[in-house]
Amino acid sequence: MQDFRDFAVLIAREAGRFLKQRLNHKHTIDYKGEINIVTEEDKMSEEIIISRIRKNFPSHGILAEESEEIGGSGYRWIIDPLDGTTNYAHGYPVFCVSIALEREGKVVLGVIFNPVLDEIFVAEDGKGAFLNKRRIRVSTTADLSLGLLATGFPYDIRENRDNNLNYFVGLATRVQAIRRAGSAALDLAYTACGRFDAFWELKLRPWDTAAGCLLVKEAGGVVTDLFGRPFLLDSPHILASNGKMHDRLIRYFKETDPFFHSDSFARPHEIR
Repeated sequence: MQDFRDFAVLIAREAGRFLKQRLNHKHTIDYKGEINIVTEEDKMSEEIIISRIRKNFPSHGILAEESEEIGGSGYRWIIDPLDGTTNYAHGYPVFCVSIALEREGKVVLGVIFNPVLDEIFVAEDGKGAFLNKRRIRVSTTADLSLGLLATGFPYDIRENRDNNLNYFVGLATRVQAIRRAGSAALDLAYTACGRFDAFWELKLRPWDTAAGCLLVKEAGGVVTDLFGRPFLLDSPHILASNGKMHDRLIRYFKETDPFFHSDSFARPHEIR
């Protein structure tokens, strides 16, 4: 796995440095939805990563945010070439590159690079989680009222009542503070290293969560869906925490959501 790890770190750094260099450039922006955007840099970063993978591991599959999925056998790379696109498009320096490697359906490697702070988060299945080669652990905060949590809102917030506002409003008065920084992958990485005590969000995609979930688990945390069921890459929502406040958060989400027993939360969203 060391070859895979070193390779993933190398290409994450290459793509991240490219993004940082162009942060304050004028960006070409396309719209995938009313507020869901993609920049030219998203596509260019993804091309850097995919081209390196195709050259070094031509038999591997690739699932990336801005491209058609590439089939393969055994291994699959899961890529978010620019997590935090809206931030990036506005020149707000909170974004990252996220790369995960899946082997026979199990994520075995996760790398998240924050080029602004030059922070590289790395996790390998069964080998722990690290920030710039220093082992990291989740926080030890058990009291929800002292917790610093992170979340985000889906792109269909204007049209769909399943938009996280109900959870946010209720939790805002139960915790110390909630941050909404605009990068789910970084939120997961920060949960893994103890900066956040928990993170939750709805309607994410595999490229948002694959690397970060492994980081949290390898740092001693817990990852489920909002209601405590096993989290899968195509689950419709995620809860990641230090483990000490996990059960209390699950109870809160169950109590708060009026559709908990409905089919709307029983079926994972289709990967697209």
